[in-house]
Amino acid sequence: MPHAKSPEEEAAKVSANSGKPTLKTIAKLSGLAVPTVSRALNDAPDIGRQTKELVRKIATEIGYVPNRAGVRLRTGRTNVISLVMSTEMDLLSHTARLIPYLTSGLRDTPFHLNITPFFPDEDLTKPVRYIVETGSADAIIMDQIQPEDPRVAYLMERGFPFATHGRTKWADQHPYYDYDNEAFGRAATARLVKRARKSILLVAPPPFQSYAQHMTNGVTKEAARNNIDLTLASAVNSDCPSADIISDVKAQLAERPETDAIIVGSTSAALAVVAAVEQSGLRVGQEVDVFAKEAFPFLKLFRADILTISEQIGAAGDFLAQAVIQAVRDPDQQPMQRLETPVEGAD
Repeated sequence: MPHAKSPEEEAAKVSANSGKPTLKTIAKLSGLAVPTVSRALNDAPDIGRQTKELVRKIATEIGYVPNRAGVRLRTGRTNVISLVMSTEMDLLSHTARLIPYLTSGLRDTPFHLNITPFFPDEDLTKPVRYIVETGSADAIIMDQIQPEDPRVAYLMERGFPFATHGRTKWADQHPYYDYDNEAFGRAATARLVKRARKSILLVAPPPFQSYAQHMTNGVTKEAARNNIDLTLASAVNSDCPSADIISDVKAQLAERPETDAIIVGSTSAALAVVAAVEQSGLRVGQEVDVFAKEAFPFLKLFRADILTISEQIGAAGDFLAQAVIQAVRDPDQQPMQRLETPVEGAD
């Protein structure tokens, strides 16, 4: 007597056929109703975990791909989250490192991530307006946030779901994940004070971005509290080309030879600062300390004497994924928000 085929065996049989699998195919293999299959694939809260796992497993095995036009017609959604990403060439950019963590956070949900580029010389709101006006995504994730970011103002005005990596002046009203850069500035300065440094140069992020203002405030307040001489690099910022940073820092060290510490706003800028220090005939960790924020443990492999505090990009990506999904599904809920506290390591 032939044995009854398991769902896995039936799925293998279906995947071998030429017909395109549908929701009805999954329903037949799973023994569930078509509406239940549809809701399971869309991660509906009233469908149990085991049912969702079974449906997704069968869908994967038979190569089921939802028809986006059909999904949009039924639900009004695209199941797409768009990451608006600058085209500026920075191999160490935080945005690029967010991508794998965002996709991991969206795993086992019906949502998919796509990238919408924007160019530094164009209107900042252009890609955001395109997404909203064409309905090409259900929500947007953005970084390089400004205090009065015009993209955020536009999205809030239209009630379009989004989340930011960074805070605006309206942060209490929208989802965000941010690193406490003011606390970083205080901690970096306090640690340099403990190392008996007296004259600090700060190469901050671009001044129009929120986190630059937070970092500068932290360094400035802690330096004043400890009577430390502080110079703010005005000709360059931590997003400038390495050659420009090297040139400016070398000029600063020549003009102010008493400088014995440099705080830097990014990993890539820290590499340029180290080059400037060494080209000036000085030693990192000896005559001049370099203190930087980094998103993964790289700088100490480059120079063991660089001082660092890490930022948890993995946690940011996963949180932003969950925050933007909630913004889509339950816009009346309190927006998800998190401020990461810097954690210092030992010298």
